[in-house]
Amino acid sequence: MQLSKFEQQNYSNLSKGFEGELKFDVLTSNLVNDCLVLNDLLLKTNSQTFQIDTLLLTNNLIYLLEIKNYVGDFYYKSDRLFMKDQLEISNPLIQLTRSESLLSQLLNKLNYTIPIQSFVIFINPSFTLYQAPPDKPFIFPTQLQRFISTLSSQPSKLKNQHKKLAEKLVSLHIEESNIKQIPSFDFQLLRKGILCSNCYSFITKINGMKCICTSCGNEELVETAVVRNIKEFRLLFPHKKITTNQMYEWCTVIPQKRRIQKILQRNFKQFGVRQWTYYE
Repeated sequence: MQLSKFEQQNYSNLSKGFEGELKFDVLTSNLVNDCLVLNDLLLKTNSQTFQIDTLLLTNNLIYLLEIKNYVGDFYYKSDRLFMKDQLEISNPLIQLTRSESLLSQLLNKLNYTIPIQSFVIFINPSFTLYQAPPDKPFIFPTQLQRFISTLSSQPSKLKNQHKKLAEKLVSLHIEESNIKQIPSFDFQLLRKGILCSNCYSFITKINGMKCICTSCGNEELVETAVVRNIKEFRLLFPHKKITTNQMYEWCTVIPQKRRIQKILQRNFKQFGVRQWTYYE
């Protein structure tokens, strides 16, 4: 659907953040010492929720890492962060300090006394921060490989208590967050169709048993594509009933309603009869 300017910017920020975390995951996968890496934790302590991009658990230290995928030129002044056009953005150190404090409180509750060392990781090679104070816990793109090498070379031998702590933190992870709000949406306002599983363009061509993407050439079985699209509908509208008519409108590119009905009958459980039939 059409997003507002604010929603577009929010989506762009979330996408860049996620891409940055994935890039850093690749780097931590190369660590050779005995450690545990926990990603994207959402935790709560003392009625306060906090999010951790990456937590690295070694035998005598916990590394709390905030990943930022900023692109372009920025400058630092009086503990504030600005883009080159003088637009101020949130200082990631504020979020990092808060997360470190709340994590420390949580660890105390769990009777663990492992010290925490925190860093902001600037992952994008196209990022520059002018006037950066050398005493701040910033890791810049040119320092990343050295930082990972240093982590990897540190001797670490995890004990059973470390693994129990990791399991406990994972068990405390909050699956659903009310922090990241998505835009409100309505079935009638959404563009209908089936997205290509490879490039996410809308499928415009059906050839026999296959959906063919005219943008990237990717081919997928019609049934597989339709089932995937129905699951997306169920995710977006968990309280709506899945019916042949609605899925025919939702997929839109499938020319025969009867074909949609047969796919539903083969892949979902049928309830009701005649015009009251629906699937789960």
